[in-house]
Amino acid sequence: MHIRTKDFDLDSTLDCGQVFRWKRSSEWWTGVVRGHIVRARQDGSDLVVNTGLDRDSIVRYFRLDDDMEGIYSRINTDPVMDDLIHRFRGLRLVRQQPWECLISYMASSRNSIPNIKNSISNLCRQYGDDLGRDFSFPTAEVLARTSESRLRETKLGFRSVNILEVARKVDTGELDLEAPFELEYREAKELLMGVQGIGPKIADCVLLFAYGKMEAFPVDTHILSVMEEHYGSFIEGAKSKRGEAISEFARSYFGQYAGYAQQYLFNSRISDYDTLTHSADCTITK
Repeated sequence: MHIRTKDFDLDSTLDCGQVFRWKRSSEWWTGVVRGHIVRARQDGSDLVVNTGLDRDSIVRYFRLDDDMEGIYSRINTDPVMDDLIHRFRGLRLVRQQPWECLISYMASSRNSIPNIKNSISNLCRQYGDDLGRDFSFPTAEVLARTSESRLRETKLGFRSVNILEVARKVDTGELDLEAPFELEYREAKELLMGVQGIGPKIADCVLLFAYGKMEAFPVDTHILSVMEEHYGSFIEGAKSKRGEAISEFARSYFGQYAGYAQQYLFNSRISDYDTLTHSADCTITK
């Protein structure tokens, strides 16, 4: 299928660290979405897709229904963001499935992107269904019935115990992954953080990438670095709670689409582009 797009860059969207299962070969990207193999490439303003999924599913997954002009207008608050929007224009957040997103980001705890990708690939190969060219993401029911030692064979390491516990909670219904859709951001974050192994960063990643809570602003070492460099003098709060202070500042400063600003800032740290040289001239918008 061909889908006409505006302000969409497939490469930036899939290579910015928000998803871990997509692989590129020449001009084609291949991934698994909702249990279906998806092959995608960009031809000018057209997104070309080969998959068993319908058009609406692809539009929803790549958030092609987002109003990027409105989003850019709100987050383009200073020379830093203006530079990033020009560099990475078309980078969109991806709507991921809550279960896969949650386990993927639990696997990311204190881990590098290559290692995250490797462990998730191993997890799918060992516990998912064979789709031919790849494997589906394993269900909570399947993972709930394995053991910690078996799970460690996928290279998840110390994360295995918490991932196994979450799988069992989801399988029994003790943890309802539909609930955050109906909750406000802070309530949803509190719900997720009530589960062992889910801290503020993982909760914010899942709320942003799976639940569409656009005000979520995950803070990891990359974001801590870039925010201190360009906005540090405007952020108040104790050093021990710096991550929380940065998130609160970002929500005030970037507004309802702070999560989009976060991904552009994050990508500036992991991409091959030159380091930003601007200093922000901040005017806080409440």
